Amino acid sequence: MATFQRLEDIEVWQKARELTREVYTISGHGSFAKDFALRDQIRRASVSIMSNIAEGFERSGTAEFVQFLAVAKGSAGEVVSQIYVAGDQGYIDPDQRGQLLAMADEISRMIGGLMTYLRKSGIRGAKYKLTRNPKPETRNSQ
Repeated sequence: MATFQRLEDIEVWQKARELTREVYTISGHGSFAKDFALRDQIRRASVSIMSNIAEGFERSGTAEFVQFLAVAKGSAGEVVSQIYVAGDQGYIDPDQRGQLLAMADEISRMIGGLMTYLRKSGIRGAKYKLTRNPKPETRNSQ
């Protein structure tokens, strides 16, 4: 598994960003755009995927990252469910539905793989790295 130093290096976050872009585009047209509840919910769920990946990564602890990845995976499931609703309502055509479902499925599998990797890796996270810094000066040491 490749290492990453920045959020933008995480491939599954990149894929989640692509899904979010597609969700916004597709939900912004026709009858879908007028179903405010479903439109807003699927948008929030897709944004939640990438946001939880980002928040977990920035926490710098592996256990916390895995916890946020689990939330992101749940949001991917929510997007899948909402894609079916949109299809059932005739807001998206079968090709759009298939494209979005494939994207969400790939993201869910990638998140699951990253979670498994992190759990088995023994990596504890950046905040657990020990550094040897000189003892900081106190205000009274002048």
